[in-house]
Amino acid sequence: MPPTELTATSRITLFPLHHLSVAYTTHSSDSRGLGDIGVVAVLHDDLSTGEELWKLAERLGGRNAVHDQARWILTQACRARIVTSGDQPRTPWTAVIGRRYALGSLFANHEILMTGRMTLPRA
Repeated sequence: MPPTELTATSRITLFPLHHLSVAYTTHSSDSRGLGDIGVVAVLHDDLSTGEELWKLAERLGGRNAVHDQARWILTQACRARIVTSGDQPRTPWTAVIGRRYALGSLFANHEILMTGRMTLPRA
């Protein structure tokens, strides 16, 4: 998949994951606003494609299958949101999506995981 740029305003959860600063938000595939797409991205790293997340899932999570790696990434993001690691309500963001993965069934209220890099406005 060639990189795709998404821009929106939504709730962002910021959290550390090993040596990365990561942002998590939801996106909707249609006008219903269900948030069926999980967007997990490396924050403010112009060189990142998001592949670091998949490598961490393999190394730290011990996951070899891509499906399991996707679920591990979403689990880390959802866990951070549950403990309110660093919620930013109604925050504008831009993400360059490097990978889109269809989960095949609902997991953590998402049908699709998108990973890449994200930028937020600097305060």
